[in-house]
Amino acid sequence: MAAALGEDEIDNDDYYSLLNARREATQEELKASYRRLCMLYHPDKHRDPELKRQAEQLFNLVHQAYEVLSEPQSRAIYDIYGKRGLEVEGWEVVREEEDAGGDPRGVLSVCRGRGTSGGSSRGPTPRGQSAVGVDATDLFDRAMKKITRTCPSGGFPQIEINRMHISQSIEAPLTTTDTAVLSGSLSTHNGNGGGNINLTLRRVTSAKGWGEVELGAGDTHGPLFGMKLFRNLTPRCFVTAQCGLQFSSRGVRPGVTTVLARHLDKNTMGYLQWRWGAQSAMNTSIVRDTKTSHFTFALQLGIPHSFMMMSYQYKFQDEDQTKIKGSVKSGFFGTVVEYGAERKISRHSVLGATVSIGVPQGVSLKIKLNRASQTYFFPIHLTDQLLPSAVFYATVGPLVFYLAMQRLVIIPYVRAQKEQEVEKQQESAASDIARKKQEAETAVLLMQESVRRIIEAEEAKMGLIILNAWYGKFVTDNSRRHERAKVIDVTVPLQCLVKDSKLILTETSKAGLPGFYDPCVGEEKGLKLLYQFRGVMHQVLSGDTEALRIPKQSHRIDADT
Repeated sequence: MAAALGEDEIDNDDYYSLLNARREATQEELKASYRRLCMLYHPDKHRDPELKRQAEQLFNLVHQAYEVLSEPQSRAIYDIYGKRGLEVEGWEVVREEEDAGGDPRGVLSVCRGRGTSGGSSRGPTPRGQSAVGVDATDLFDRAMKKITRTCPSGGFPQIEINRMHISQSIEAPLTTTDTAVLSGSLSTHNGNGGGNINLTLRRVTSAKGWGEVELGAGDTHGPLFGMKLFRNLTPRCFVTAQCGLQFSSRGVRPGVTTVLARHLDKNTMGYLQWRWGAQSAMNTSIVRDTKTSHFTFALQLGIPHSFMMMSYQYKFQDEDQTKIKGSVKSGFFGTVVEYGAERKISRHSVLGATVSIGVPQGVSLKIKLNRASQTYFFPIHLTDQLLPSAVFYATVGPLVFYLAMQRLVIIPYVRAQKEQEVEKQQESAASDIARKKQEAETAVLLMQESVRRIIEAEEAKMGLIILNAWYGKFVTDNSRRHERAKVIDVTVPLQCLVKDSKLILTETSKAGLPGFYDPCVGEEKGLKLLYQFRGVMHQVLSGDTEALRIPKQSHRIDADT
């Protein structure tokens, strides 16, 4: 018999998994799952005092899960913040107006109550950007001069850093409605530099708008005073208005910018911008952003720049979030064509490279690294002319360098980092796993009588019989045969979920199902079943978070096999 569970030991992190319900489950689906588990764990079904006590504890756990998910407010809090969110006082649920997609049910959002102590739950948010401009034109200028035999022999090409820019900001919530942003920047270009510091105070006036005041000072443009307002005109339309005064030795330079935006459909926004001041312009743009692509078309008429721009970005649906992009921009300044790609190289880092080809700008390579909240930008100017060799090296060079770094540095580093994280998770969760294992053994013990009746009923009609079921880490790759499989037997718990010769598992992790626990924390898991239906053997291997419905014809094992 499994050891007894303590009063304060029973816990489960995923209520949906415990009830074997989808996160989008209706109240009727939750109630059906709840009633099924209540019948299984009801204390009155067990005469043995020890089994009765353990069944009562599991019954209370199921009741607690259903109580949370059956109440819309507590369910919304649980969906966003988990069990810990339910322990924090002061949360309130607000039903927003119809969303951009036209969902008539509206959207549930969770926010801290205005009267709770501590104000906003967010802490200060730092952000930064660093840019280092490199002039490498001497590389290709020398090559051209050698071709024309005008380059003096000897010496190395000169590569110079001709500009640098560093900016940092920190956003700190003061109250539930007020936020302060402190920012500063330093920049230098060809030996001339300067800096500035700005303080912005933002206040949310209502659910439809906010306003902010900006104060700044610098050694290049002098003091700055500005104001900005945002307002939702309708659920699909908003407007922003910004005005500012820049004080300098040349006098006061006013500026006004207004932007009107509207949702054209679920994924498309239209913008109309008017700017008046030292550089006046009228700009209109259409931006369409979907799960797989991002498209922008913009047209601007103004002083000193008028242009037309079109860009497209394709998003691959892989775990590295790979994107490829291209754009064309043409105006009074000339024409610029850009193409590039970006990819996630670690949990917190995204690396991107863009080649820019323009007339009369020449050829440039722009490398960008996003690391958490910091952005590092390296524009490298290769040549002032349209040289095929510069385009070739700007395109192939970063690709070869990335593939080499990916093979020699990034992949080994990420693998070692993941192994360390898994070890830490397993060490910290060792006691919790022992408790979950004990809980699973108790649940399996309580299921025995129900499983016996289910098997008898299924055998009588040649229905669904679970012969063997394993859950955990399976080693199927020949290159990883040295690793040890970590699985647990879950035949009884799955047979207990069979109803009317069907077994339906939702897309949540199976570790939270009654009679299950996680045998390999932090590692990829799966579920392997061998079952019999209509006297025919079936087999299936499913991912941990994949939905599963059996029996299926595709799971059938051929007689030859």
